[in-house]
Amino acid sequence: MDNYLNYVHAELGTWLIQMKKKSGFFGKVTHGIQGKINSWIPEKIHRAITLAVENMVKMVITGSTLIRPKPKRELSLKEREAKIRSRIKWYRNTASVEGAITGAGGILLGFADFPAFLTIKMKMLFDIASLYGFDTKNFQERLFLLYVFQLSFSSQQRKNDLIGLIEDWENFRATLPNDLSEFDWKTFQLDYRDYIDLAKLAQLIPIVGAGVGAIANYQLTELLGKNAMNAYRLRFIK
Repeated sequence: MDNYLNYVHAELGTWLIQMKKKSGFFGKVTHGIQGKINSWIPEKIHRAITLAVENMVKMVITGSTLIRPKPKRELSLKEREAKIRSRIKWYRNTASVEGAITGAGGILLGFADFPAFLTIKMKMLFDIASLYGFDTKNFQERLFLLYVFQLSFSSQQRKNDLIGLIEDWENFRATLPNDLSEFDWKTFQLDYRDYIDLAKLAQLIPIVGAGVGAIANYQLTELLGKNAMNAYRLRFIK
């Protein structure tokens, strides 16, 4: 167990360095361009997209809590993480198949990919939280899921802000909103949309989109799983 804990600490330290690194030149330019494009979009369009994303995420979160797994209390850290890696692999492969199917249909099925892929990723987060022993019936735990999700799909500049929140969660939770409607959904949807736009754009091309969708969903799910593991490690080890 001591050897495994040392391994976890080493992996966690490397991950924290990645999350806290300064935004590179390309990242700053891309973020600036995306910000400029977003400023050209009328506010009423932003509100409509924000409301759509908010309602979709709320529906997924509520649905996931109905079938949530019970928190695992008796497992060692090594046993927990063996199960977690297995679950991430299953969700990663499921997301890849879903991306291939919707990608093969071009732009029409491409619209179906958003809610389907979102559901897969959120359900994976619920499973990971449970395996680390956290009860997602708790409202604050569901908010933590949203911040982990946002950390995974945002610019490096935004990651720098969010990682401090994740590290100091026990103190930050006192300032949390009391209702999901008070969450900053506009920033959430802008971060998510800007991050995956380039990765998923080619998925809308018929036939070619199948391969793109499979690879993009595979990699994005893998990324979320890795970030979720390390975010929960911070809390579990404490």
